Amino acid sequence: MANKADRTEKADKKRLIIVDDEPIIRMDLREMLTGLGYEVVAEAADGATAITLAKQLKPDLVIMDIKMPGLDGITAARIIAEERIAPVLLLTAYSQPELVEGAKGAGVIAYLVKPFRESDLGPAIEVAIERYQELQALEKEVADLKDALETRKLVDQAKGILMDTQGLTEAEAFRRIQRLSMNTRRPMKEIAQAIILAHQLGKEL
Repeated sequence: MANKADRTEKADKKRLIIVDDEPIIRMDLREMLTGLGYEVVAEAADGATAITLAKQLKPDLVIMDIKMPGLDGITAARIIAEERIAPVLLLTAYSQPELVEGAKGAGVIAYLVKPFRESDLGPAIEVAIERYQELQALEKEVADLKDALETRKLVDQAKGILMDTQGLTEAEAFRRIQRLSMNTRRPMKEIAQAIILAHQLGKEL
């Protein structure tokens, strides 16, 4: 039972990547995170390496400094956010409004201003991960809605074609599409697209 509990606890640990060009800061941050029960799966000293590691490891969160040589934290965060790889929590010793706005524009979920306490880190991580999950759920909902609207539009167009070319009622045309979908085990959207294409090519289904 103990082994099973250990495996469950390890599976439940949030996997994080630390990105900072200062080795001492990375070491301190690793100690804090380990103490809070997180698993640090990788470390990086620049934005380009952070992006590569994030793509490979798919962490629950990337904790990244803004000011770094080469590719800075905001630019790296923008790429990670655009590719939907992981949420990013930015760390900065600078509190200027333009940096905060830059972080928001890059799709950063949250940020912490240095120096911060260990008690600030845990809540910031959990909020960042939760917000990211909420955004992903919202994006999926929007995508599903768009797909549903597109399907309805195509099915309506296909129904109109069947009604005009085969003298079917609207209900009969819908049942024809539905039956074809069931028989071929293909979505109604695909059946509707096939009917529209066949009509455009001068054929009948």
